[in-house]
Amino acid sequence: MSKAAKATTGGDHFTRWLVIGMVAIVVLTGVVFSMMSSSTKANESFAALKGYTMGEAVSATINPAAGSGLTLNPGAPVTIDLWEDPQCPVCRIFETSIGAYIDTQIRTKKATVVYHVLSFLGPESVRAANAMMCAADEGHYLDYHKSLYIVQPALENSGFFSNENLIKIGETIGIKSESFSECVTKGSKLDLVKTHADSMQGYKVQGTPTVFINGKLWERKVSGFDLNEFRLAVEAG
Repeated sequence: MSKAAKATTGGDHFTRWLVIGMVAIVVLTGVVFSMMSSSTKANESFAALKGYTMGEAVSATINPAAGSGLTLNPGAPVTIDLWEDPQCPVCRIFETSIGAYIDTQIRTKKATVVYHVLSFLGPESVRAANAMMCAADEGHYLDYHKSLYIVQPALENSGFFSNENLIKIGETIGIKSESFSECVTKGSKLDLVKTHADSMQGYKVQGTPTVFINGKLWERKVSGFDLNEFRLAVEAG
């Protein structure tokens, strides 16, 4: 091989490794930026819970006759069955529009509300549903439920609903017991989460949110969630 050929070959190797190195730097920079961005978004999410005040504890029971739904205030004249997925963006809109009214109906004992916590949107829905049921054991399903929707990320399965963050959400609003942390970490309610998911077919629920009022499917008349329309439907029974 001539000296010129050797020089050319050496130059090609140098250029190739230089390009590989530059690409690696770009990729690494992107990863670091992404991690910093995710961390910033997470901090912003938790900041939205600053100053949150939990309501009085409300016990929840499991009703096998209602798909093992989490039942709050059993025995009221009106029963609302609510099917939702914690990652469902439309469920967040429903919670923002109607959630406070449902909370009041429970706390004033005017309605029985049965929550069916679904998890068909992926692994983070499964983890979040488990955490919600853990919060129910602490008597604070309503507050934890509300908090999850406050901090719900814009993208499903973005990594935000990790067990660590789900525990931190509880701690931020005041659920600080070791039993809650262990329940989330160990996935103690995963069998119940699966039971809720499996019950969809029996009730012919195909999406979220789905609401039944005294066993009758609520079909809204407007594109959004109108509080007055929902209230009238509840009062009509």
